[in-house]
Amino acid sequence: MKAKTQERLSAIEKLLNELKTDIHEVATHSVSERTTKAKTPFSFEFFPTKTDEGQDKLLGVFDELNALNPKYFSVTYGAGGSTRERTLGIVKALIEKGSTPIAPHMSCIGDTKSQIGELLDYYKALGVDRVVALRGDLPSGQVGYGELPYALDLVKYIREHSADHFSIKVAAYPEMHPQARNFEADIDNLVAKYHAGANEAITQFFYNPDSYLFLRDRLTKKGVHQDDFPIIAGIMPITNASNLIRFADGCGADVPRYIRKQLADYGDDKKSIRQFGFDIVHQLCERLISEGVPSLHFYSMNHTEPNKALVESLGLI
Repeated sequence: MKAKTQERLSAIEKLLNELKTDIHEVATHSVSERTTKAKTPFSFEFFPTKTDEGQDKLLGVFDELNALNPKYFSVTYGAGGSTRERTLGIVKALIEKGSTPIAPHMSCIGDTKSQIGELLDYYKALGVDRVVALRGDLPSGQVGYGELPYALDLVKYIREHSADHFSIKVAAYPEMHPQARNFEADIDNLVAKYHAGANEAITQFFYNPDSYLFLRDRLTKKGVHQDDFPIIAGIMPITNASNLIRFADGCGADVPRYIRKQLADYGDDKKSIRQFGFDIVHQLCERLISEGVPSLHFYSMNHTEPNKALVESLGLI
């Protein structure tokens, strides 16, 4: 009787040991899977400040966001180069301050080929190896679009002038460029920029993930795949209702009705607006990440938050 009891106890002990081994292997595998799974890359956009004090503040924001290890920072360029000197100053300051790549915006309206060529040479001398090529807005009072009227022309000229030195990013519009003839023509223009030498696209901001996925899938049907031409999702955090609506109305981005109504209901309740905005953008990014978005580009508005909180909450660092 005692022998049988001892035999059973030994069998139970053996089974427990086997279970412990299996559990350890599963846990180890899960940790390894989480560790090796690639995190979605991200980047930030800055705009030129109007004062030296503003630039000093921006450099502090750069330090805080740069600590998150973004892929790069982009810096915008005003209509017809209206913020040209400020842009050049910020680009140079950021390059000197850190090792993270800087991608200056370049617009072609208002500048001659000669001016753009000089700018490309200047950036090359600074060590810049990526630019964002845009048409830009026609400066007030200017008649005609100049030597390079469209972003497609700018992409062609950059390749003609600088060969393959620069990685070229262009704009994409999940909800169609406001001046496009139709959605199909807008997509064809994006495809043309790719064939002209563009390496990837950054989208206008949006809050309906299906619009991004539709654009991605339409490009795939035209033979332009994410592996060859990544479509980076432009993300605009929501912190101020009136500013958001003004930006959206100015560039043709859609703010869904439920978001507009909820923001209107909050009125001047800034805390509620920020929390609601954080939740909306966080859910948007989660959906995009689950769909395999190649990268997220945050329009930082020159602020640390909520950009830092979003990146951390999404587990991107």
